[in-house]
Amino acid sequence: MVGELVGKGWHVTGTVRGPDTPLHALAADHPAAIAIESVDICVPDQVTALRERLAGRTFDMLFVNAGTTNPDPTQTIGEVSTQDFIDLMITNALSPMRVVEQLCGLVAPDGLIGVMSSGQGSIANNVLGQRELYRGTKAALNMFMRSFAARQAGSARAMVVMAPGWVRTDLGGDQAPLTIADSVPRLVDVLIAQHGTPGLQYLDYMGRTVPW
Repeated sequence: MVGELVGKGWHVTGTVRGPDTPLHALAADHPAAIAIESVDICVPDQVTALRERLAGRTFDMLFVNAGTTNPDPTQTIGEVSTQDFIDLMITNALSPMRVVEQLCGLVAPDGLIGVMSSGQGSIANNVLGQRELYRGTKAALNMFMRSFAARQAGSARAMVVMAPGWVRTDLGGDQAPLTIADSVPRLVDVLIAQHGTPGLQYLDYMGRTVPW
């Protein structure tokens, strides 16, 4: 996503959890366009510290991309351990919303706030079950964003809950039909196109509305 945005002339502040990431390599090629901050969003004090470091800046877009799954995603919800439930809910739902709540004040009044959700967060589209814990955490993220948007009634900001499609990543696995190159350029175009459209939308990488 950072590479796509930089290619379109954006300046990006991206966050990482450790050194020597692909983002560091990209930043080395585009030092004037990419700034890197370190934060583990599952640690509230680190999110607060990030907010303090960025104080005084204004961003056109805030996009929070976080997601993981349990060691055995085939488990039914009744089989999931309590610790796995807690860990996934914190990473996939609570922590992204803490970032949104902490950093939303840095977003321009007509800017965009978005989170990376999943088509599997759609309750209406869940006709097969499977990946039950992951689905539940993304549905929770969607609900929390709806609550956030409700508190922003009258705001000129665009807000997007994004479904990137089933993509071949460490999370998506080798069987996923989409490559990063299939999904991300379109996803970025969809986000940029939403500027100037107030309110919250649940969209996929093609710009299609996903049923809640």
